[in-house]
Amino acid sequence: MSSSTAIAPQDASPHEAWRALLDAACAPYKASGRFAWHWARGKLGRDPVFRGMLERGDLPARARVVDIGCGQGLMASLLHACEQARRWPGAWAAAPSARAYTGIELMQRDVDRGTPALRALPFAPRLVCADMREAVLPACDVVVILDVLHYVDIAAQDAVLQRVRDALHEGAADSRTQRAPRLLLRVGDAASTRGFAISQWVDRVVTTVRGHRVPPTWGRPLAAWVTQLHNLGFEVSSVPMSQGTPFANVLLVADLT
Repeated sequence: MSSSTAIAPQDASPHEAWRALLDAACAPYKASGRFAWHWARGKLGRDPVFRGMLERGDLPARARVVDIGCGQGLMASLLHACEQARRWPGAWAAAPSARAYTGIELMQRDVDRGTPALRALPFAPRLVCADMREAVLPACDVVVILDVLHYVDIAAQDAVLQRVRDALHEGAADSRTQRAPRLLLRVGDAASTRGFAISQWVDRVVTTVRGHRVPPTWGRPLAAWVTQLHNLGFEVSSVPMSQGTPFANVLLVADLT
């Protein structure tokens, strides 16, 4: 892995820093063609969850990351861009980085677009084409699941979360970070009927545009998500993810106790 670059914490405004990170994180996808680059640019640039995680410090440094439903592996490229950044806003948390990354993605086309883009990254990201219900989850420090669990039924959701807990517990034994093992889970709050319906409709449209079959979905109220995570031994805080949109999305920051 490359050595970390010293960062001047107050050397960039948040807007300047984010623009530079966006450019750096998307650049590798040019190797995979115009669609891959435009998709990376649109997803990272328009979805507030990525910048928000950097601002709040949801991701630690030197983390072993498992990204379930990773698509083209955008998280891996963004983490590399953060580590290489020469300028960083003083108002943000410290820059995150990865020492290992495993992305799990059901769609082979996404894996095929992401693999050449990430090949040169020093921490050797792995993109695995597999069903999250069956994929092997390596020991890790952080698991990221954004807008994916609703594609499987409630029993399968709970089984995935149990396996995530086990992978984080295993990783805690030899973690080099100073933070508790963490799950970053974005879900729709089914208790917000209108917002949840709109977000599901948009999700179906995006899935179709990406050339994938639109599967049935299973949602649950935010309180039920939180209860399930508590039952698995997580302390949970919720971050609204619908500002400026009609959606009902919430990011659950769940630390394993």
